Amino acid sequence: MTTSANAPIQVLFVCLGNICRSPTAEGIMRQRLKQAGIARQVVVDSAGTGPWHVGDPPDRRALAAAAGRGYDLSALRGRQVSAADLARFDYVIAMDDGNLGDLRALAEGDREQLNKICLLGDFSPAHRGQPVGDPYYGGADGFDRVLDMIETCIDGLVADISARLDRA
Repeated sequence: MTTSANAPIQVLFVCLGNICRSPTAEGIMRQRLKQAGIARQVVVDSAGTGPWHVGDPPDRRALAAAAGRGYDLSALRGRQVSAADLARFDYVIAMDDGNLGDLRALAEGDREQLNKICLLGDFSPAHRGQPVGDPYYGGADGFDRVLDMIETCIDGLVADISARLDRA
């Protein structure tokens, strides 16, 4: 990672439209960082690979499912990922293989940027290499399944960041 010992670690979650999975991951991550006592040392954001929902709040079903578990996503708004994000963030975390491919294409072969890009599932032994499925075209139960997987993976990511901070 390119972060100096004094600079915060920066994490970006990316899905297709930035209204379901990536804002859910952002909200869960913010809460887990507070619980771990390292929220001031980590910057968290989310974005989508497409422009369809720029400025929009998260999907109402994502808001409801998250609220049901104590996460508040209401202040989040959709935005589109940019090439500048790949330079800025230390972790660029895709929700699925399509997002992963789009991010790798955006990196245009830059080895440093490519090394920052990974799947969220890679932070959980139970989900390594697995995509976080897109619940947008399904029912409310899909949002609960997404929350289950994201919570597990975020716990692994927080552990990874905590270990990085301990080494700094």
